[in-house]
Amino acid sequence: MESLFVEHNRQFESNYKIEECSFPKASPYGWNNYPFDYFNIWVKHAGMHPFMEEPTLEILTREYQAVIFKHCFPVSNIQPDQGSADVNSDFKSLSNYKLQYQALRDKLHQFPETKFIVWTSAAQVQSRTNEEEAKRSREFVQWVINEWDLPDDNIFLWDFYGLQTEGQLYFQKKYAQSESDSHPNRAFSTSASRLFFRRVIDVIESNGSKTHIAGTPKKNKTSS
Repeated sequence: MESLFVEHNRQFESNYKIEECSFPKASPYGWNNYPFDYFNIWVKHAGMHPFMEEPTLEILTREYQAVIFKHCFPVSNIQPDQGSADVNSDFKSLSNYKLQYQALRDKLHQFPETKFIVWTSAAQVQSRTNEEEAKRSREFVQWVINEWDLPDDNIFLWDFYGLQTEGQLYFQKKYAQSESDSHPNRAFSTSASRLFFRRVIDVIESNGSKTHIAGTPKKNKTSS
């Protein structure tokens, strides 16, 4: 990604900079980036002081004009709902995820001058999950795209899940490291990173109006 930004800046005389950071770090918080953890750090413990050494949105938005965040692929191991939904629970269920995302959306809207780009949650290869979890994961992604995401606000999506699954239930084997490893292989990572870069630039420059959520370009309408 950094090299793509360097080339873009050279070609278009822009000055965009991107910085990658592990969030949250392995210590002291623990390397967990599920919906609960973003809610826990950014909503429940919001403010001008870091929470367990992790920056809050109040801190991040003072330094960055755009904030991008995602989940690692274990986010797709979604379990059946157990009783009432609880926004403060780290149990991975659809109902808890939805409450936490709704709270996150409300929080992100408090920073209208900052653009937020959210990856749809990652899928897994078939051998690392089961049909029930995969269906719940797909339901969550569809809910994020069709209901959670609102028009004309400061939140934008990049549909990583759609690229991975191509409309199927699992991460396609041809794109994975192996049939038992849900990390993307080099070829898929290269093609996906270019689509992601295109989406980021479009969000920055045109509020995402020129690309679909997967990063593919929208066709210009022609008049007859």
